[in-house]
Amino acid sequence: MLLALLVVGLTVSAQTGSMLSGVVTDAVTGDTIYYPSVRYKGHDIAVSGTAKGHYNIVRKEGLMLTFSAVGYGSVQVLVKSSTPSILNIKLKPDTKQLAEVVIKQKRGKYSRKDNPAVELMKRVIAAKKNTRLENHDFFQYTKYQKITLAMNDIMPSQIDSGFIGKRRWMLNQVELCPYNNKLILPISVEETVSQHLYRKDPKTERDIIKGQNTTGINQLIQTGDIMNTMLNDVFTDVNIYDNDVRLLRHHFTSPIGNTAISFYRYYIEDTVYVGKDLCYHLQFIPNNTQDIGFRGELYIVADSTLHVKRCNLTLPVNSGVNFVENLQVRQEFTQLDNDEWALSEDDMIAEINVNKLLQKAIVIRTTRLNDYAFDELPTKLFKGGARERREADAMMRDEAFWKQYRAVQLSKSESSMDEFVHRVEQMKGFKYIIFGLKALIENFVETGDKDHPSKVDIGPVNTMFTRNFIDGFRTRISAQTTANLNKHWFLAGYVAHGWGSKKNYYSGELTYSFNKKEYLPREFPKRTISFKSTYDVMSPSDKFLRTDKDNVFTSLKWTKVDKMMFYNRQQLSFEREEEWGLKTTLSLKTEENEAAGALFFEKLSYPVPPALYPSTDITKLLQNGKMRTTELRFELEFAPGRTFINTKQRRIAINLEAPVFVVSHAMGLNGVLGGQYTYNFSEAAVLKRFWLRSWGKFDVRLNAGAQWNKVPFPLLIMPSANLSYIVQRGTFNLINNMEFLNDRYASVDIGWDMNGKLFNRVPLLKKLKWREFIGFKSLWGTLTDKNNPLLAQNAGDETLMYFPEGANVMNPKRPYMELVVGVHNIFKIFHVQYVRRLNYNELSTAQKHGVRLMMRMTF
Repeated sequence: MLLALLVVGLTVSAQTGSMLSGVVTDAVTGDTIYYPSVRYKGHDIAVSGTAKGHYNIVRKEGLMLTFSAVGYGSVQVLVKSSTPSILNIKLKPDTKQLAEVVIKQKRGKYSRKDNPAVELMKRVIAAKKNTRLENHDFFQYTKYQKITLAMNDIMPSQIDSGFIGKRRWMLNQVELCPYNNKLILPISVEETVSQHLYRKDPKTERDIIKGQNTTGINQLIQTGDIMNTMLNDVFTDVNIYDNDVRLLRHHFTSPIGNTAISFYRYYIEDTVYVGKDLCYHLQFIPNNTQDIGFRGELYIVADSTLHVKRCNLTLPVNSGVNFVENLQVRQEFTQLDNDEWALSEDDMIAEINVNKLLQKAIVIRTTRLNDYAFDELPTKLFKGGARERREADAMMRDEAFWKQYRAVQLSKSESSMDEFVHRVEQMKGFKYIIFGLKALIENFVETGDKDHPSKVDIGPVNTMFTRNFIDGFRTRISAQTTANLNKHWFLAGYVAHGWGSKKNYYSGELTYSFNKKEYLPREFPKRTISFKSTYDVMSPSDKFLRTDKDNVFTSLKWTKVDKMMFYNRQQLSFEREEEWGLKTTLSLKTEENEAAGALFFEKLSYPVPPALYPSTDITKLLQNGKMRTTELRFELEFAPGRTFINTKQRRIAINLEAPVFVVSHAMGLNGVLGGQYTYNFSEAAVLKRFWLRSWGKFDVRLNAGAQWNKVPFPLLIMPSANLSYIVQRGTFNLINNMEFLNDRYASVDIGWDMNGKLFNRVPLLKKLKWREFIGFKSLWGTLTDKNNPLLAQNAGDETLMYFPEGANVMNPKRPYMELVVGVHNIFKIFHVQYVRRLNYNELSTAQKHGVRLMMRMTF
């Protein structure tokens, strides 16, 4: 929920002589207007104002001077001898949507045919390939970036008698933001200095972080780096020379992208000087302002390069993007000594408003790029696969370093951030507030404090109380050690008690990390060896959950889950991740399973099938047969470019731009550590996200696998069934527990998040900002004769077991299918899906319809 973006203005120094100058502001709010246009219409004299609304233009008495800006009505002033040299102007906002005023009333019907603006943009798009720096064999530059998160729009009532007014020391942290003329209270700031390297053949890009410094309230929470990671993922660098711009976790069509002509409407305003360069000034807006696209201005150099000199991007007034009240992106390009153009300034601001109950926020990002060079770079700089590398002392740079590289000075509040955080920690009751916040955000409770960092964390909190068919009400207490105890060795585990079954359970895991960790062993890159021993109860379908099986929310099931088993498992695992995206896992596992509830492990050699057992007494059903396996497993996962955030409970991938490939093989070892079966199970998976620009995103997941040997049904392939009401990615919504058992399978899971593309055409839904989702899931499976206990030829087999009640053999010519239709962004937080089972509805286990829920906040 901590979001952000940025824009920092460049103030043009005042000129002397016979000039007119001043500031252009909003007549309603008093805010300065970004980059106003000031021109003597019809006389080829025009200038662009600055991000702070300042302008300077030559004085021409007797001519009409026009002031205009995107989204505002223009103002005309006749310049006379009595006109003061300091002329401040107020512009009134358009009372109607920009697209309606400009297109329907002022400019008439828009047409691409014989449109000079469109013809100019076609030339600009065609010229891109000749002006990109990527045409060089090598290039490099230095990048300074500052990201500030602040409480936005501090009101006088808050200062006089509100939260801040009662803590007068906070006034020292309040300052006037020069980018929106509002009072803000900065609460965190991150500075980064990096060197960007590029090689054309083989194409390689590398960022070397030379210095990084973070201060602010995120330091008060152990997983506070999540905020910075999320900010950098949500508010990525904008490259308008790409066809798509990834920002706010959406893909925007670039105003100079290859498909921009069909997505945007362009208007030539005038020719103006930006600095010393004569430029074509254009405005653009999306055809539909609620589509995911920009509106803004382009300044194109009026020479053969047709390079962008400046661009100002914002969101349309009725944009479908959530939470962002004001987004401004400003980029400035500079001509280098070799006459090429390169990005020199890339600034953004985002004013965030989650809801009326929470304080508004603003994120300001300031980026400066300089020291461009095109010399050949040593090969050693590109060794290794990691896109980003951090110098050893990057987090410990002294003030001399920052004085050399800090391209934009810190404000007074940013400079005193450490003192501010110290005062926050001394607030009355603060330790109780932060304790509650940590438990809520991190799902864990720390046992230490600032002076004595937590060596043991208690949690997850949401697993302390739950229930299941065997245990009834169940309690659990969990804990894990942190790197504050040891940087290499880690312990984690839990003890649990089933109050209905009167059984006790446990789990313990010892992990050694070959590389030092900041807090937990799962931090990327993971290079660990671990041993885990567990005794517990589970449903066979629990292994498909992407969360803890004791999660109190997923314990709510849409079907009766009475087929369960106790498991006693010991596992030795080795995991190694490479920075370029390859993960290798090797594990040896021995496990004893004991059937429980309505589940039976009974071989075909036993004359009476479990379904005919006369007793249903729970104490007898706890004695339903055992089996033991020993398994050696190897897995390779390749996910280039994927980034993560580390919570105290798990690691979550936040970047799904690149495809993910997984292959694995498990081998059963008969006679080793008590293993009773020989088997070989192979599996492969591919996950890919396709961006469809304003049509949203399309996720495709393909899986296939085979069990090659004769095995009892617990070792056959069970569909990845989700038995809870909570949406679980990669699972089937309406397949029951072990409903189909196969030894060959293939599945497809596709989901299309249309991002409101259709709903935006419906007036009521357009106002609600609901977004549509369509999904389709299908499973093909077959069971070879050697594993089918229903065939007469397998009667009395010593290996095969009777199928549990409700298990079925699929028809290989009839794949299972289900349809998903969803609406998300309800109240900007809820996602509701209607799921429909399309076939196999004649089975007694079938449920044709269902509703699934999820809480998800997206831009």
